[in-house]
Amino acid sequence: MHKALRAYGEVLRLVRRLPKDTRPYYAKYVRENFVNYREVDPNDANAVQELLNRTYTHSLWVLKKYSVDEAVANKLKEICSS
Repeated sequence: MHKALRAYGEVLRLVRRLPKDTRPYYAKYVRENFVNYREVDPNDANAVQELLNRTYTHSLWVLKKYSVDEAVANKLKEICSS
């Protein structure tokens, strides 16, 4: 669960790199997704890892959409892949 919270915090930091007018939408989207998946069993390592991989993939997609350098997501990659 600690890993998921770290990923959540890092994704919110990445949202700050998006254009100002899009930040509220993506911050709300991130929160809703993390709340929706809180029922996932933290002891199910495969399910948690799948969600973390999806978190990283979706984050990269949004960063690319707004032409933000993917390198800013290196810390998120570290969190999600370890």
